[in-house]
Amino acid sequence: MEKYLRVGVISSSHGVRGEAKVFPTTDDVQRFKKLKTCILDTGREYKELHIESVKFFKQMVILKFKEITSIDEVMQYKGKDLLVTRDQAVSWKRMNISSVI
Repeated sequence: MEKYLRVGVISSSHGVRGEAKVFPTTDDVQRFKKLKTCILDTGREYKELHIESVKFFKQMVILKFKEITSIDEVMQYKGKDLLVTRDQAVSWKRMNISSVI
């Protein structure tokens, strides 16, 4: 069993203050409201990122990370996965069934 679960992929920047536009790969996009941290897979290493704010725009999630402060920093991670550990996984019992249907 894998140690991490992918919850999203950074698709681009949003604004100039380092917000990331994220394509969610999770069944429950509301999970981002409860997340405090996630792990960025840079391809060479895993970096822990602390989530400062969460917004929703169309089918995307806009995340502001404490460690990322500029548009240039976000763009270097375009296409990279955001992961959570298995203990942060959302159980089916806690999920809102209407979000799955």
